[in-house]
Amino acid sequence: MSMSDAEQLALDGLAPRKRRRRAPAEHTPAAHDPVAHVVLDVQAMHLGQTFDYLIDEKDADVAVPGALVRVRFGGQRVNGVIWGRSDDSDTPRSSLRYLERVLGGDVLVPASMRDDITAIAEAYGGTRANILRLAVPPRVVKIEREQRLAASFNRKPSPILSQAVERRGEMLEASYGQWNMLRDALAGTGFRPFVFDSLPGVGEQARCVAWMIAQSYLAGHGAVVVLPTMREVGDVMLALRELGLRPFGPAADAPQGANPSGMGAWRGDVAVLTASTAPADRYRAYFATAIGQVRCVIGTRAAMYAPVDGPALFAIVDDVAYQQADGMMPYAQARGVLRLRAERHGGVFVAIANARSPISHAEVEGIGAATATGGPATAIHALPTVTRERMPWVRWLNRDELARLADPSIGARVPHTAVNNIRQALDSGPVLFSIPSDGVSEALSCAACHRQARCRRCSGPLATVAGNRTPRCRWCGAAAVNWVCPGCKGERLRVVRVGAAGTADELRKLFRGVPMLLSSPSQPKGVIHEITAQRMIVIATPGAEPRVNPVTDEQGAAGHEYSAVAILDAWTSLYSPGMDARVDTLTAWMRVAAMCAPRSRGGQVLILGETDPAIAQSMMMWNSALLAAKDVEERGEIGLPPVVAAACVWGQRDAVRSLLLSIGAMDGGDMAVCPAPDGRELPAVLGPVPIPPPRTVDARELEVTADRVKAVVLVPRSRRGELARRLHMQVARHVAARKPGELRFQIDPKDLI
Repeated sequence: MSMSDAEQLALDGLAPRKRRRRAPAEHTPAAHDPVAHVVLDVQAMHLGQTFDYLIDEKDADVAVPGALVRVRFGGQRVNGVIWGRSDDSDTPRSSLRYLERVLGGDVLVPASMRDDITAIAEAYGGTRANILRLAVPPRVVKIEREQRLAASFNRKPSPILSQAVERRGEMLEASYGQWNMLRDALAGTGFRPFVFDSLPGVGEQARCVAWMIAQSYLAGHGAVVVLPTMREVGDVMLALRELGLRPFGPAADAPQGANPSGMGAWRGDVAVLTASTAPADRYRAYFATAIGQVRCVIGTRAAMYAPVDGPALFAIVDDVAYQQADGMMPYAQARGVLRLRAERHGGVFVAIANARSPISHAEVEGIGAATATGGPATAIHALPTVTRERMPWVRWLNRDELARLADPSIGARVPHTAVNNIRQALDSGPVLFSIPSDGVSEALSCAACHRQARCRRCSGPLATVAGNRTPRCRWCGAAAVNWVCPGCKGERLRVVRVGAAGTADELRKLFRGVPMLLSSPSQPKGVIHEITAQRMIVIATPGAEPRVNPVTDEQGAAGHEYSAVAILDAWTSLYSPGMDARVDTLTAWMRVAAMCAPRSRGGQVLILGETDPAIAQSMMMWNSALLAAKDVEERGEIGLPPVVAAACVWGQRDAVRSLLLSIGAMDGGDMAVCPAPDGRELPAVLGPVPIPPPRTVDARELEVTADRVKAVVLVPRSRRGELARRLHMQVARHVAARKPGELRFQIDPKDLI
């Protein structure tokens, strides 16, 4: 045997396998509408359009618009949603690939939801794929089989539910003005937007929201309600149970073939849809809503994309809360998304809160042009007599009030007057001390009158920059040279450090022998959710206030509220840098005041320290429209949202500057000037100002994120849609050209910093 014929010996089982080439699969195009237009799960901005694929005849019946599919894109397999079908394509038939697989065949994204996603993407400058990754949970095949068994077993509204809703409606109608307009809108059809200012009281907001959901349910409509946290979700679900609506969950009377334990078919009237829910349960709730088994959905921000169709209720609670802003592209605001969907569906939009946001007030007053996410609205406010009965006594113990009372402890964190009132309140139940935060932040103020130092150009907060003695504006970056206080004409600045360390030790010296409880995420015991109604002092940060469980005393009376609430360090509200700082402060204060007993039972709220008079007046009168009106007026004078539309652009300095030039916001472009409502012409760009790298930055990304800046673009509200389109187009070009540097944007930001 010659060397050329030699063969390497191999042990059995280790011989190299000879791969056989598979013959290409034979496909037959569908006879009717063989082309599928698919939105792929690809987040690149320049790949936001639909891509065409051929449908095999065997998949013609299941490859329907709204179904989930798997396709070949480039060298990988990706998921997508069929957006539509047609008979032809702009791409040559020879270049089209076939759908590899149709996943399930159920319509996970109904036609109305597809239209909503397209409109939301256009309104916020994103792509449909950006919305789909947030709206549609990962698929779980087993759940689809289980829920199909229960899809046809829906109960009819019971007479008990109708009676309970009618009784609750009569009680609310006696408390709120123009209540009949909301009731008629929920029972009928046609788009109607409302701004709802709720009364104080434990569970008042939850009862109002539950009545709206039940009223819409009885009218044969759906409901989508977005709440800030899971605590509010639980409150609303409890109120719905009291009315007679069942939560969507494992059914004890499940149909034959379904397992009534947690793994079988679920039934119910109201589903909870949140990002924190287990993936299987979240997909079950979404799937049941998509196939029409459940018409009402409540939850946190993730619920705003629930596939509810028809003239439904679209409501948001505390629209100014930071939880309502999405943290992923296109950074949509829950308020704007719900209002847009309500208008497209001919439904009812309701923004309910204790503290009315400037956006809601501008809509009530009809300020500014209507946009895709905003427009005129009707206000529903509580009757004055009912407000006085329900609210606690509110006292503002500032320097002037303490001087009038001849209190010798002026300047103390807890003056003697407050100590005496709290000692008396402790005889009736627990007392809540609300502190601003556990962290430490810094702000600049006038050394003489303590007014917050603000920029003379855009009224933004001033801050010190490392390595530079001259303060600069956090919004526009302008240097505050020769700064003079507009109030007292002082020229010196001081650094104000805000913190809440040692509050418990300080209060123990004032209230000896009284049990104390500290509820805060940064404390060893964390957030305490519930306490018993007994003599104690609770110290809590915003959002961590425990609920009071009712306890029956010797006289048989039950209490589920605080006997008094003290708001500590009110002066910190003067130094908050955010654009919504004042309304955020009022929202936090009204939330804790709503947990206090009414004045008829001796409830009182003490505001300790200096604060903005507009905040204190709104709090004492329980009329947040006073502060909202002042905010809107002041923002109109300096050209800030909601009087104008705004977008934040951030990334590498060169990329941001190139974007601003390309959209016409600099150097004489058609968007370089923003007309103010009073006719003045204001610069359209604030900044750019340096910003730190993201918290999750990797060491390898430091070079890419170096010289990171942020700018704010202001345009008239009538040009908001045009601004979104221009930003989307330029960022897509930046990504498609593989230009270096980060570049992102956000329409309608909550804050400009």
